[in-house]
Amino acid sequence: MLFSALVGRLYYLQITESDRYAMLAEDNRINLRMLPPPRGRIIDRHGVPMALNQLNYHAILISELTPDLEATFSSLESVLPISDRDRQRILHEIRHKHSFVPVTIRENLDWDDVARIEVNTPSLPGVFIEVSQSRYYPFAEVAGHVLGYVAAVSEEEQGDDPLLELPGFRIGKNGVEKIYDLALRGKAGTSHIEVDATGRVIRELERDEGQSGQELVLTIDSGLQDYIIHRLEGLSAAAVVMDALSGEVLALVSTPGFDPNVFNKGLSEEAWRDLVSNSRGPLVNKSISGQYAPGSTFKMMIALAALEDGIISPDQRFFCEGHMELGDSRFHCWKEEGHGTMEIVSALQQSCDVYFFEVARRTGIDRISEMARRFGLGAKLGIDLPYERDGLMPTRDWKLAVIGSSWQLGETILAGIGQGYVLSTPLQLAVMMARLINGGVAVEPYVTHDLVDGESTLQRPEPVFPSLGVSSASLAIVKKGMDAVTNTPLGTAFRSRIQEKGKEMGGKTGTSQVRRISKWERESGVLKNRQRPWKERDHALFVGYAPYQNPRFAVSVVVEHGGGGSKVAAPVGRDILLETQHRIEEEGATTTAGNAMARRDG
Repeated sequence: MLFSALVGRLYYLQITESDRYAMLAEDNRINLRMLPPPRGRIIDRHGVPMALNQLNYHAILISELTPDLEATFSSLESVLPISDRDRQRILHEIRHKHSFVPVTIRENLDWDDVARIEVNTPSLPGVFIEVSQSRYYPFAEVAGHVLGYVAAVSEEEQGDDPLLELPGFRIGKNGVEKIYDLALRGKAGTSHIEVDATGRVIRELERDEGQSGQELVLTIDSGLQDYIIHRLEGLSAAAVVMDALSGEVLALVSTPGFDPNVFNKGLSEEAWRDLVSNSRGPLVNKSISGQYAPGSTFKMMIALAALEDGIISPDQRFFCEGHMELGDSRFHCWKEEGHGTMEIVSALQQSCDVYFFEVARRTGIDRISEMARRFGLGAKLGIDLPYERDGLMPTRDWKLAVIGSSWQLGETILAGIGQGYVLSTPLQLAVMMARLINGGVAVEPYVTHDLVDGESTLQRPEPVFPSLGVSSASLAIVKKGMDAVTNTPLGTAFRSRIQEKGKEMGGKTGTSQVRRISKWERESGVLKNRQRPWKERDHALFVGYAPYQNPRFAVSVVVEHGGGGSKVAAPVGRDILLETQHRIEEEGATTTAGNAMARRDG
């Protein structure tokens, strides 16, 4: 009976359940490991890599191959210095892992470190060099705010994607790296490995490398971006350049910047504190997140609102004596002695505040706000970057709902020169200028052109932009005023004009106060802008376009606490527009030459 029971049990195990136990045995012998795919590259409009993957050499230690751990550490420290903190980490991992599991000593080794370790291999038993891939940004801080960065996955970011559970896996945390993270990640590969009963790897049986992430093509010109970064060196500023016809953003700069490579390699607490505590905000993308009173760059909106509603005529004149009285309040023009009699073109040319005080008073805040919103101010534009801010175009209803008090006429007068509650971002100012010069078309900005997936390209559809419903006559008058700003002797930006024939620009300067100037300060003349603490100085602004005859490029420049727009921001805008035209001219010549060669070769 016992023998029969034994035979029956053996039959059950070996015949009836053979498939099940064979599968279990195979599962215990064969392990499936996930392999992280290469992250997709990010390139600029000319194909220049702006984010790519590079080899990451890292030293590892396998404790079971190290007879004397202390002796190995002593030898290693003469080759690759190890901090006490890293030493404690390594020892902790050795104690809590199997002896055959590798422990990382240090990542991102340079070639000299690798060479020293390889040369000293006989005295470093159990120490090896492994190679993987890590994200690399060759332009460093030049495009940090556009590209963003990658970093390790936090607990809050863990999702259903098993890739996120891989040790050392990085995801996009800012910029286009964040917006297009899923497309850039790719699909994981797999490795079938044979292991023994303790889990030690014996051999690899099969390997599937997976699928690389898609390649992201930007509208950014990396060369222009680099030029602007260096042009703004030492300033806390923002600049945006865009194609007024297509909406492509050619450059989007915020200074000071940050190097996205440090986030991938690991940022020390001290370095993080330095970035966060920096009063000039290197982590803030000022071009889309900075909100500033637009100052006199807003006067085109006042002019259009009044012209379109018939509040004023193009030749209607107002007298500027240097100030305007309203009840007990006095609103001053920047020119103390006044400008005399002004009409709309000369008022834009010389940026007469009193003229626009009067026009704003007659037009009203609701009409002004409605026109400004048509031109992209006061709401997010939907650019494909994170953390864009709204700006603010106030109305009577807004103030009543948010602040709880009624709108005052004096607030309309302040809005007439882009002060008071009015706020805008540098991107919004660039879009405003683009819509002014492209015939009143509601162009929308974007920084990504297409995604390339293997042989196929997922191109952005050709944009179709609606009309803003503003008359060409009103736009022509405002454009004439902006031309006078830069190309006539009385213009506020005449000293910063472009003198190269065919590349002339138009534009508007602006200066916005960050604190109210008291009557005593104004009358005594003390505490001029340059004498105030940096945080209390005026912001300098400029919006412009080029070339004047056939406008295509729009630019906005904001220099935080820079002083006067005509002295500080306008020269920067001029240099940017001139460089942009030169680069596009060279690009066109290169394309023409390439087409000619292709036709010849064909």
